[in-house]
Amino acid sequence: MFERKSLKLPITLGVTMIVVTVALLIGWVLLNIFWAFSSNEPGVYWVLLSVGSVLFVGVLVGVAIYLTVSIKAVNLTQRQSNFIDSVTHELKSPIASLKLYLQTLNMREVSKEERKKFLEFMMDDVERLDALINHVLDAGYTGQSNQAPVMEPIDLENLLKQCVRLVSARYRIPEDAITLETDPCEIRGERIDLVMIFRNLIDNAVKYAGSPPVVRIKLLVTNNFAVVRIADNGPGIPQDLRSRVFARFVRIGDELQREKPGTGLGLHIVKTLLKRARGKIKISDNSQEDSGTVFEVKLPGAYRPASKHSQTKKSQTATA
Repeated sequence: MFERKSLKLPITLGVTMIVVTVALLIGWVLLNIFWAFSSNEPGVYWVLLSVGSVLFVGVLVGVAIYLTVSIKAVNLTQRQSNFIDSVTHELKSPIASLKLYLQTLNMREVSKEERKKFLEFMMDDVERLDALINHVLDAGYTGQSNQAPVMEPIDLENLLKQCVRLVSARYRIPEDAITLETDPCEIRGERIDLVMIFRNLIDNAVKYAGSPPVVRIKLLVTNNFAVVRIADNGPGIPQDLRSRVFARFVRIGDELQREKPGTGLGLHIVKTLLKRARGKIKISDNSQEDSGTVFEVKLPGAYRPASKHSQTKKSQTATA
């Protein structure tokens, strides 16, 4: 609550200073014009008017810059506070759960079925902690923008399948919950960057999908661009918030009232790595479902692998 109230202070102070500066500027101009017409040496007052007006405009610009910087600083503080709340909650919840299960196993004998169930729950908590740590480490990795990317040819079709397997295993969802429709595609890029981009987007789609989750992934090769569309059947993202979701630490709503776990770093990581890969991303509504979101990623330098081209031609010849 403190951070939200503190935003009022710089806004009120900045607006007040702007109003006072404008009032003083108008008064200064009117007085100098009056003195110039009343005096025997009007040139002096015209010089004072010019110099004073420039100084007042400089002060006005300075106040506007102060107001802008202050608002950005307070917003950053709010996002960092949300991030701390989120990470604290994400760390404490699985640790408390693990502690409870370990105490139960230590205090009394449990059946094999109960033990197996407890171990599954404990593994879920460990995976949750692992995902949180990976998110924070990934965010730190994206800050190392001075490092030149290691470019290599990558089979994007197989990379997407790998990301789907990782996310499906993490959320333990049915195999048919995520459908993958792909063209044969290779691209030159840094593997770790592409894995982080698509792992985060698919993870985000599954996390915020409806019940049961339905996620559709489509890979196309168009004009030397790889186009990947990831669609879900979740509640969607309001139009006015779509430009904000890629900022660091941004999550929609109050951190303590959200149902879905997260840190507000996933989409920021995606946007940062795509910029490094000279790619683009856009958000749209999922027209194939009653609700939902589509993230469309566009990456340059894509091509169809020659071996798969030749295989396709051979199969067509054999059929003929």
